[in-house]
Amino acid sequence: MSPATVLPPIAQAIAALGIGQRVVVIDDETDEATGCVLVAAERVSEADVNFMAAEARGLVCVAITETRRERLQLPPMAASHRDRERYTVSIEAASGVSTGISAADRALTLRVAAAPRAQAADLVQPGHIFPVVAQPDGVLRRAGFAEACSDLPALAGRVAAGAYAMLLDDDGELMRGSALLAFAQRHGLPVVSISGLIHHRLLTEGALRRTHTSELDTPYGRFTVHAYHDAPVDALHLALVLGKPDPAVPVLTRVQAVEMQRDVLRFGTAAAGDASAASPGWNLERSLARIGAEGSGVLVLLDERETPRQRLERLATPGHALPATPAFEQRTLGVGAQILRDVGARKLRLLSHPVPYRTITGFELEVTEFVPPNEALLHCTQK
Repeated sequence: MSPATVLPPIAQAIAALGIGQRVVVIDDETDEATGCVLVAAERVSEADVNFMAAEARGLVCVAITETRRERLQLPPMAASHRDRERYTVSIEAASGVSTGISAADRALTLRVAAAPRAQAADLVQPGHIFPVVAQPDGVLRRAGFAEACSDLPALAGRVAAGAYAMLLDDDGELMRGSALLAFAQRHGLPVVSISGLIHHRLLTEGALRRTHTSELDTPYGRFTVHAYHDAPVDALHLALVLGKPDPAVPVLTRVQAVEMQRDVLRFGTAAAGDASAASPGWNLERSLARIGAEGSGVLVLLDERETPRQRLERLATPGHALPATPAFEQRTLGVGAQILRDVGARKLRLLSHPVPYRTITGFELEVTEFVPPNEALLHCTQK
């Protein structure tokens, strides 16, 4: 996909969804982008499901909110990873279907699940439609397809539920890059990117609210501390800023959730994916020290609480690698990105081993460099 690619205005895709038409949703405008076909679930037809099965070729899913999942009493299919789709048990309409697998039956199930007054009794399990639960606050929290396919129908004035199927090529692999635009053009479908959706929502909504600013003296310098209230999950995130970030100049940046083993007890701190599992990773103290040595930078601390089970598992294996921090996992930008934008950071020298990112352009952020743990500095800070 050419860097000069210009997608139609997002309003075109939103309007199409509002009148029950199909759209193509893609990650971003890069050659590695993937995509899906989306229809507002409450308006989905037999022809739409047949199109998804025959042309898109991916699994037919329905993106729903957590509120709707609770109302429909749908348990998770399995324990979920924080950066993967949250599937529930599969569903079928409780009445009006035969085998459940036909396009007509699946369309009915989708409409029943997305009905404004849908109840648990309207569905049975298992079935031939696969609900996926979007994160609270949608693409502003997680830049994924479930979130986009829930957000877009809602923006179109429909129920926040979208019927979608990933686009596969002739070899059964995920369709990528320019092939997605060619598919959309061939079928006359509007295209919207998740990065564009993020940008649209950032310009029209406020997901976070800065509630407090103060100064904090540390052994590594005097930091400005900004506190942000995250209303959807009632959490409080912090940004520790040294100096004044210039949007045009790459700034040393670290985004992480606080973990007891890594940041308090300070052992077993190699992050998953590190070049050497024996090498300490970036924890709270080391990150502050590195930013202090630089003379400027931003440390974002996300209030993503560890469960007691997670703490016990990490304590039981202190020499083992910890999971990667959540804020900048692939497609999991959301809250950390909003905070970075608010403090004026745009170009990031990220304190992390290299990780591939998508949809970051929707937040107007660019990672210019990955900064792995500096052994000399780590040695000094551990003394």
